[in-house]
Amino acid sequence: MKIGILSDTHDHLPNMRKALEIFKQEGCQKILHAGDIVSPFAVLLIREYKMPFTAVFGNNDGEWIALLKTAEGAGEIKKGPIELEWEGRKIALMHEPVYIEALKKSEYFDLIVYGHSHIPELQTTRPLVINPGECSGYLSGKPTTALCDLQNLSAKLITL
Repeated sequence: MKIGILSDTHDHLPNMRKALEIFKQEGCQKILHAGDIVSPFAVLLIREYKMPFTAVFGNNDGEWIALLKTAEGAGEIKKGPIELEWEGRKIALMHEPVYIEALKKSEYFDLIVYGHSHIPELQTTRPLVINPGECSGYLSGKPTTALCDLQNLSAKLITL
């Protein structure tokens, strides 16, 4: 299964649309969002692509109730860090990289996804660690996202 990975979208709808189009073209079946969606209208855009998504709240997500309500029926947004299991792979999803070194050393997770720093990172040793960077591009001027293939546990960062 291929998954699209977003973080720090900060309501930048044009870049979100670019990322979601790439996910669609690549045949992604699900989306992970590592926080800082920000507004409910950004969730409406994700819903348009009809890919189930799981997200965690970030430090800039203020409208928690409206975000949850907007996600209903299409995806879920939770307070992170959270643990998922997709295709037999154990996944940790968080916004801030809480205890990331301990999580890596635990050898429990196959994939660890985080955001918050706005800096893309891809560590290809097991566990696979991905920070897709900032989809918004507001801080760096370089909007990025990521793709992950859970079957062979590979990933790539993509500049939008």
